[in-house]
Amino acid sequence: MLLHKTRVRGAFLIEPERIRDSRGFFARLFCAHEFAALGLEGKFVQVNNSFSARCGTVRGMHYQLPPAAEVKIVRCIRGALYDAILDLRPDSPTYCRWFGTELTAENRLMMYVPRGCAHAILSLTDDSEALYLTRNSYAAEQERGVRWNDRRFAIEWPIEPTEISAKDATWPDFDPVLHGVEQLRGLD
Repeated sequence: MLLHKTRVRGAFLIEPERIRDSRGFFARLFCAHEFAALGLEGKFVQVNNSFSARCGTVRGMHYQLPPAAEVKIVRCIRGALYDAILDLRPDSPTYCRWFGTELTAENRLMMYVPRGCAHAILSLTDDSEALYLTRNSYAAEQERGVRWNDRRFAIEWPIEPTEISAKDATWPDFDPVLHGVEQLRGLD
């Protein structure tokens, strides 16, 4: 597998390196040794599956505060998604910067989302589905969110979201104190 750095510190695109023959191909999707060599998390405790019936469905931008701060690996297994991450770690050189890319069932790319980054997916087709691994279990009391269209960050979504949960549509404007970002200091 190939790991490509993104413009957010500690975030990577994971590209399966395909070994092809007449039957098709074989590719590793995860290797604990390679992750460890880069200082990345290699232990995951929860696997989630999300399905979006309609194109334009946005889910996020979500994150969890310590001790439940999550590392995620996200892959699109059907359709196409735009995956966006936002660095909320106040001591990071990429604080308040975002990165987004298209994940599709065909390109098989995966996003490695480090602790302290908010995360969202936007369905680019009907019937889009994501599978993602998380380092920590979901903890409702530690969950926080940043509104997908907060002007402070100016995330460039490839299409306008049309389906948004009430929770995701009403996160308040970003405020470092209100959003608890000081608790994200020191996370990698």
